[in-house]
Amino acid sequence: MQTKITIVGAGAAGLFCAGLLGQKGYDVTVIDNGKKLGRKILMSGGGKCNFTNLSVEPSHYISHNPHFCKSALKRFTQWDFIQLVNQYGISYHEKAHGQLFCDNSAQDIVDLLVKECQKGHVNFVMRTQVEDIDSNGQGFQLYTSGGIMDSENLIIATGGLSMPALGMTSIGYKIAEKFAIPVVPVKAGLVPFTLHKPLLDVLANLSGIAILVEVSNQRMSFKENLLFTHRGLSGPAILQLSSYWQAGESITINLLPELVFESSFKLLLEQNRNQTIKNCLASLLPKRLIEALIQLNLMDDLTVKQLTPRQQQQLYYNLTHWKITPNGTEGYRTAEVTLGGISTDALSSKTMAVKTLPNLYFIGEVVDVSGWLGGYNFQWAWSSAFACAQAFN
Repeated sequence: MQTKITIVGAGAAGLFCAGLLGQKGYDVTVIDNGKKLGRKILMSGGGKCNFTNLSVEPSHYISHNPHFCKSALKRFTQWDFIQLVNQYGISYHEKAHGQLFCDNSAQDIVDLLVKECQKGHVNFVMRTQVEDIDSNGQGFQLYTSGGIMDSENLIIATGGLSMPALGMTSIGYKIAEKFAIPVVPVKAGLVPFTLHKPLLDVLANLSGIAILVEVSNQRMSFKENLLFTHRGLSGPAILQLSSYWQAGESITINLLPELVFESSFKLLLEQNRNQTIKNCLASLLPKRLIEALIQLNLMDDLTVKQLTPRQQQQLYYNLTHWKITPNGTEGYRTAEVTLGGISTDALSSKTMAVKTLPNLYFIGEVVDVSGWLGGYNFQWAWSSAFACAQAFN
């Protein structure tokens, strides 16, 4: 089989790029190891697909070169994709922090991408594993589980390693290594933390409780919900910080992010001085959490009036500077994104082409560009795919 352009990976970036190129009149074949198109899209956003964000800035992305994403994000913006969504009559809604979700189902986004591919007469080769690739001077030879394919141009859109149950593999990184393209070490991002015992045992009773916190480390801080789980900590605040966390580091949790001033806390205590601390703080924190904090010696089981001014100060500090050292993360199994990937030093930020091999391209999550939670990784998929497609004129 011979084709002008082969795209490896039928995810967000691969499908969008295929549709754009097909509609330019190119002979495009998409090859994927799964039986369904856009598997990760269908799982995303609780099945509703957080397809972009109303506010997209380069600062919402993590990369060894923070400037690399600027060109692509500028050339195909969130408004461009929203316009396409509107053209297809897909209804959507905004959640917190500008996140846009489908009203009905993530299937709407997959259908949009498939229809764009159909307009361009894109060929699909599914349930087919790419096993090896050679460059033959004029293009590439792909050795697959279904035979040999020849292609003048090759676009790698294989995604990362997150959610391996969906069939994600390391083939994209292996292809890079085959052609001596540097790969930034990969790890799970946007992922829950696991905890050590005995802390895990103490917090196990809190599983399912979500509270607004400000969670931080030496690099970043996020004010969003934290969710206690039977394995440790999750929720948007934790997922966001996990992408900036290094093994062995502690994190700091502020349980009172809305109570900015210590004086406000002391006023609350003064107004309830005859109550127990437990009852006094019940308006701010879940009772089960308060009991856990007492068990962890972060709070005394006393009445408010029994506290000295110094003890009041210490209580406020404990509640706003709760330090925890995670055991680790849940890893790729539950991670929403893969940090690291194909080094941006090896790629053109304008076309996503490999500088030393101009007919080889890498787009989407396989590249060392990882977005925050909130639709940013989908926007990178759309933007990098568009940049790549624009290279073919």
